Amino acid sequence: MSGTDFSSIRLVTFDCYGTLIDWETGMLAGLRPLSSRNGRKMDDSELLALYGEIEAQIESGSYLPYRQVLARTVQEMGSRTGVTISDDEGARFAQSLTDWEPFPDTVTGLQELAKRFKLGIISNVDDDLFAVTREKLKAPFAVVVTAQQVQSYKPALRNFEEALRRSGLKKEEILHAAQSVYHDVIPSRSLGIKNVWVNRPSRRPGSGAAKPAVATPTAEVSSLAELVNLLAG
Repeated sequence: MSGTDFSSIRLVTFDCYGTLIDWETGMLAGLRPLSSRNGRKMDDSELLALYGEIEAQIESGSYLPYRQVLARTVQEMGSRTGVTISDDEGARFAQSLTDWEPFPDTVTGLQELAKRFKLGIISNVDDDLFAVTREKLKAPFAVVVTAQQVQSYKPALRNFEEALRRSGLKKEEILHAAQSVYHDVIPSRSLGIKNVWVNRPSRRPGSGAAKPAVATPTAEVSSLAELVNLLAG
């Protein structure tokens, strides 16, 4: 665990998909049937690795709504593996995000943390997609910054800078918790914001569906329940 002093923290911001929402399970439910059409069955870790690589490439270009990012990512996965994925199928995969469910410890963990801290979201998502997810989280969020609102995707610093601006707090009063080292730990660390790597068990340990990266977080936990315990100290 960490010997870091978190007593100055007033706001805990979260990445959403992969941290609070089990995006691997939701994503793989859509990817498996599409990817196996040509008779070649890719294992789950291969699918997640390819997804993470392509999504990061698309997000690093000119801004596109996340629905388009999701659709183009799955279509590019198909083209690289010899499977044709139609525009309609890409759109259905994007819409499936609204079916992705929270991890078993998410709602309870958020509700516990909300007793002591303000909560926030910094997510690479569209507003309308997050609106559906937000209902599932059953927690109050004082700050919500989506990629759509700032027209950029993490690991861009502006997403975090906007959350800091809206919060009205000093960076020393904010803690960011996230599953992705690439999207979240590296940029929050570079801004001097304390961060917790929520290194959840994964079919692709350490990265999940995100691009692999290496950085030292302020602290590391393997679940939201552990995060609650960490901040209770």
